[in-house]
Amino acid sequence: METTQDIPIGRTKEDIKTREKIIKDFYAKWIAEHPDKKVFNVSLAKFICVKFLSINETYEKAARSYESTMAVFRLTEILQNATFVEELPAKRNTRNQKQFKKLLVMQHQNIKLTVGLQRSNQDLVQYCITVPQVPK
Repeated sequence: METTQDIPIGRTKEDIKTREKIIKDFYAKWIAEHPDKKVFNVSLAKFICVKFLSINETYEKAARSYESTMAVFRLTEILQNATFVEELPAKRNTRNQKQFKKLLVMQHQNIKLTVGLQRSNQDLVQYCITVPQVPK
């Protein structure tokens, strides 16, 4: 795993690209350690799956900030312990959301976990992990 010194904190294109690679590499290692690609969530009493979409959506969003990138390293903890906050309709005209019936917004400490309920098989799929930015 990367050390925090290896993760750029800036907002340049290069910093974001570096964080994207770090997140992708982390997910590759995580999947190797979790071949079933799912974690039981205590609050929902159901498994949350990690799929290709989970990785793509998370690296695209989380790489935009250092805090969100750092949150991804807590993936297992977040998937296990996040609690339900609200339910939102999935956006039917958004490519990455149209496969979902609805989105569940969950939270663990200051970290936001978005989970999609798949239309086809009712699986819960990790959609994105971010740390909401507090306005300055």
